[in-house]
Amino acid sequence: MGEFLKKAFQNGNETKFEYAYSAKKQEEIEAIKKKYLPKEEDKMETLRRLDQSVEKVGTIHALVVGILGALILGGGMSMVMTIGTPLAIAGGIVLGLLGMVPIGAAYPLYKKKVEEQREKIAPQILALTEELSN
Repeated sequence: MGEFLKKAFQNGNETKFEYAYSAKKQEEIEAIKKKYLPKEEDKMETLRRLDQSVEKVGTIHALVVGILGALILGGGMSMVMTIGTPLAIAGGIVLGLLGMVPIGAAYPLYKKKVEEQREKIAPQILALTEELSN
């Protein structure tokens, strides 16, 4: 429902009324009200959210491990290029090789975490798909 603005005019014995409707104001009120109402998630939205959450966990773990590995590798490269002493070059090579290990492990870690999450929420996903199929 919109807001009506009412104005009254009197011409002798006769009273005139003018009304103005403000739809824009009402839309703004409804938009604000919608922010504070509890949100009800339907089953399809729940299914999508659960499916997306599976890969998010694996992605976060793989990114953290891969970024740390890249930083370690970068530190080794920096030692080799900037310091230049034989000891720093040897240490930089070792550090660089150590940094390659987590970089190489990031994708297998991702796959493992995704598989673990799938096993963990499989009953919920299967129950929701059964309900939605019927």
